[in-house]
Amino acid sequence: MCGIIGYIGKKSASPVLLEGLRRLEYRGYDSAGVAVLDKTDLVVRKKLGKIDEGIARLLQSEPVSGHLGIAHTRWATHGVPSDTNSHPHLDASGKIAVVHNGVIENYDTLKQRLLKAGHKFKSDTDTEVLAQLIGDYYEKRRKNGGNSEALTQAVCDALRDVIGTYGLAVICTDFPNTMVGARRGSPLIIGLGQDENFVTSDANAIVAHTREVVYLNDYDVATITGDRFDVQNLGADTANVQISRLEFSQEDAARGSHAHFMLKEIYEQPQTVLNALRGRLDFEGATAKFGGLNMSAAELRNIDRLVIAASGTSWHAALVGEYLFEELAQIPVEVEFAHEFCYRNCPLEKNTVLLVLSQSGETADTLAALREAKRRGHKALAIINVVGSTIARESDGGIYMHAGPEIGVASTKAFVSTITVLTLLAIHLGRMRQLSAKRALEILRALEDVPAQIEAILTQNERLQELAQKYAKASDFFFLGRGYTFPIALEGALKLKEISYIHAEGYSAAEMKHGPIALIDDQTPTVFLVPDDVMYEKTMANLAMIRARKGPIIALATEGDEAVKKVADDVIYVPKTLEPLNPILTSVPLQLFAYHIAVARGCDVDKPRNLAKSVTVE
Repeated sequence: MCGIIGYIGKKSASPVLLEGLRRLEYRGYDSAGVAVLDKTDLVVRKKLGKIDEGIARLLQSEPVSGHLGIAHTRWATHGVPSDTNSHPHLDASGKIAVVHNGVIENYDTLKQRLLKAGHKFKSDTDTEVLAQLIGDYYEKRRKNGGNSEALTQAVCDALRDVIGTYGLAVICTDFPNTMVGARRGSPLIIGLGQDENFVTSDANAIVAHTREVVYLNDYDVATITGDRFDVQNLGADTANVQISRLEFSQEDAARGSHAHFMLKEIYEQPQTVLNALRGRLDFEGATAKFGGLNMSAAELRNIDRLVIAASGTSWHAALVGEYLFEELAQIPVEVEFAHEFCYRNCPLEKNTVLLVLSQSGETADTLAALREAKRRGHKALAIINVVGSTIARESDGGIYMHAGPEIGVASTKAFVSTITVLTLLAIHLGRMRQLSAKRALEILRALEDVPAQIEAILTQNERLQELAQKYAKASDFFFLGRGYTFPIALEGALKLKEISYIHAEGYSAAEMKHGPIALIDDQTPTVFLVPDDVMYEKTMANLAMIRARKGPIIALATEGDEAVKKVADDVIYVPKTLEPLNPILTSVPLQLFAYHIAVARGCDVDKPRNLAKSVTVE
């Protein structure tokens, strides 16, 4: 959840590191720091706060020079956000600096061991324990006549003692031309440049410098210089190393003229849906086609049950998937929180397949669910956005969203792209069963219209901004939907909570009368999703119950619905589409509504408090 960037080459390291930190700030913004080798001295600068308010100002007033350095932007796990708890952390000698993502689960045991050996600690972090442990092993190797690989060997020694997850970068004053990186459960990437190399936890940090990367695998330890790299694996005789090319450019990861990344990504959704559809619509066969499922038609036809595991926004997409697969493919579906799937004994029948959803492809809980299913002998498929991510590499087969980099912490385009891909997959599996060619073609044709329909919704931006101003002072919100739009009610509430800090709850509209309706009053707005679908009459009846209790109502309805105007205080219209596609279209105005409320309340939309983009710790 934090961000790592390391550089070794001919350039001054500090500007490269600072630029990388800015590109990684969506991964964590409690504090940030750098460690640069200035000739023979290790210079550390670190500061509490966001990049431009903290470390950038510090580096301006107290610059550092050198061609080797590591840097980190933090999302706190162990120890409160503070200057002292910021990374990098040093070993006892002050020769070794470490930046680290992940959680060292046995850090307290290791700390007690080091305390008994005479070590002293300045911070409350598990990372300082790791730094001191590496330093302890390094001193032992140095006293025994350590060679040019002593630093790498000390890192390996320390990691063999560690229980937990890590993505880390290490430098040492005794090795001015070397950087060591390692990973287990937390992503780490080597970037390959011209007479310069990088390590990072996220390719966004280095895409301006290189498109050639190596994604490290679990237990890999890399030794990196300015012109070469070497990878070994703690659990195998040889490491599996493959050079990949990044699919996105520096411009793709830039904010452009938009005020926030979130707004940019909302406006990119017509294109990202188009990208998700491109090459996958087979009108002749009345189906969707995929190249990476790695399962034969017979295997796919024999699926008796799907378990979809995901977290956060992806879990809401999974709920939409449940409706899609059960209606279109007639496959029973169970949706699991990824973290619950790993720790409860979920029965998996012979022909059950796990499907995991993750934008980053690095979500720790989701990756653990995938590994658990594979351990039990079941196929595990994935829908992901990041090519080369751990979930992409470890799944048996998968589908890429092709949504491009998503920087905003609150997911928007990746959510809509996930639903688009789920719809295509449901059609693909449905055509192997009972879904008629006529119905499949109807949905495929409607999907072709979706990008233009999203464009039409985006023209209502000013109207949504006006509504946001009207309701921005509310303390509580309800979001209600039924059928396909019930998960969108959950997602709409989550978006509002994430970026505006307003308490919001999503419910099935039918469930309100079973308790939550007690909270309705004239100060609690309700966003009602009432598209023209099979549940329309019943949802309108639920809406009337809120109206009768004087609750303010914002209705999200289908174009041409005049009846809803009579019972709602405000109405937002979406184009008419088929019922299975309502989740895509109804998501967009809720994203804009949440965005504009957050802006009206003065919130930092792209860096909401306590949140980070990719949750890579359990």
